[in-house]
Amino acid sequence: MKTPILGSSYVARSINAADNRLVNLFPEAIPDGGKEAGFLNRAPGLQFLQTVGTGPIRGLWAHQTNGSDFYVVSGSQVFRLAATNGTPELIGTVSGTGPVSIADNGAVIFFACNGPSYTYFEPTGAFDQITDVNFPGAVTVAYIDNLFVFNEPNSQRIWSVDTVDPVTATYIYPLVFNSLYFSSADGSPDGVVAINVDHRQMWVFGTDSVEVWYNAGLANFPLTPVQGAFNEIGCVAPYSIAKLDNALFWLGTDARGQGIVYKNNGYSGVRVSTHAIEYAIAQYGNISDAVAYTYQQEGHAFYVLNFPSASKTWVYDVSVQAWHERASGDENQYRHRSNCQCNFGGTIIVGDFANGNIYSFDLDVYADNGQVQKWLRSWRALPTGQNNLKRTAHHSLQLDAETGVGLNGVDPSTPLTNLLAESYFTPLLLVESYDTPILVTETGDAIDTESSVELLATLLGATDDMLTESSEDILATLLGATDDLLTESGEDILVTVTTTQGVLPQAMLRWSDDGGHTWSNEHWRSMGAIGQYGYRTIWRRLGMTEKLRDRVYEVSGTDPVKIAIMGAELFITPTNA
Repeated sequence: MKTPILGSSYVARSINAADNRLVNLFPEAIPDGGKEAGFLNRAPGLQFLQTVGTGPIRGLWAHQTNGSDFYVVSGSQVFRLAATNGTPELIGTVSGTGPVSIADNGAVIFFACNGPSYTYFEPTGAFDQITDVNFPGAVTVAYIDNLFVFNEPNSQRIWSVDTVDPVTATYIYPLVFNSLYFSSADGSPDGVVAINVDHRQMWVFGTDSVEVWYNAGLANFPLTPVQGAFNEIGCVAPYSIAKLDNALFWLGTDARGQGIVYKNNGYSGVRVSTHAIEYAIAQYGNISDAVAYTYQQEGHAFYVLNFPSASKTWVYDVSVQAWHERASGDENQYRHRSNCQCNFGGTIIVGDFANGNIYSFDLDVYADNGQVQKWLRSWRALPTGQNNLKRTAHHSLQLDAETGVGLNGVDPSTPLTNLLAESYFTPLLLVESYDTPILVTETGDAIDTESSVELLATLLGATDDMLTESSEDILATLLGATDDLLTESGEDILVTVTTTQGVLPQAMLRWSDDGGHTWSNEHWRSMGAIGQYGYRTIWRRLGMTEKLRDRVYEVSGTDPVKIAIMGAELFITPTNA
């Protein structure tokens, strides 16, 4: 039977109800004619571009007029780059340590640093702190109709400043602030958290409400509220607001509670988070420092929401309306390294939250700057509504995934240790003794070394016609060993020849028979060497589930290879026990 491995991330308040994690994988729907209705695709890896300053990367901005350069706020320094691998040009310094809100009018770039703010005039290269006595400070900034608009810290007031002289039609620099050019968001007595501009309308986000304003050409402050465009939904994190899919997304709060992710539909806020996502957010404590960015790649549009205090990253894919997790690292996973984003010349550039590195998002890179990117999927073994109340024998699980994606190459300098082999009866572990390699079980019992040929063949994906009395032949064929590595002693080859990570990519399976509370050990299986497109990844003799309990499976991997999972087949037999 097909086991429901496909789907999105949904870990309910009771994991007995749902324990479906999806980490560094995202679902893609397939129209009629595909093998399945969809598949799980591996999240993009981080391709290192260069180090800019000392970090962290607090803001990225691509020039919107000519697209010839982009800007990086790294720590307290601001750099201009003309190419992703170009030499960074230091243009100025800024204050603070948090995210930086950036806007430009084609010539003047405004850097809002949650109070103190700075401008850069590209035609002359002038970089200045705003010291105008009428400037109240800025939390977030946006551009609309030759105006910069921004919100004053810890207040209800929003301001505007002209960027173009209406008579000469030339850029104004330095900016000149007028003490009368402000207004108050007074639809609700809450303070203004942030502003953003979408479709030439300014969205004013408060702690308990959202107002939408338009440019009415009024004297002094030219914008005024759109009649009826008022929501009693606020924003808990000013830097969680981001544009995507012709809409704005944000992490909400209001007088009744917080922790729901919204997008606008017209002037209304529509909930896009699920109860599972909201349950996770509720565990994080401080969520006011959440920061988000958006990007699109190959038709998928992603809203990436980072929670720095909790060290977690959630991603919403608009194309399939589904959530998944992103994480960096292996066993001790933490938030994704990306902190902010810009699109420069078709390259999706992201900045590191902990250092000065900038990367590109690449779907053909399967690691994060050379470090492990662990993918993981957990799911209920039986489809919804088919929980079996009797003991059930799970004979085998076959992963339906793209195989033959291993890498080329051998590394003759490292002994072949800690390599899991498969027997029909017992998982075996190849270890190195003082005198000769031996095969032992996971409990430490020695196994006759004469079976090494069959065990290696099973592990490496050898077909029946490849099974010969010569272990050297099998190793040469499957590991790509060169002639000078082939000796008369199979033991010598076992010690000498090993594969680099990814040559024989491994998938790790574990399971829980109590709904996800406790787990078995990991059981490793190969996904086949390069070119073995028909290879089958199978786990056998998976035991029985107890009465009234439902098994949860979890499959994961760390090898730097392509991962595409179309499904999984589970072979089970109910018993009368």
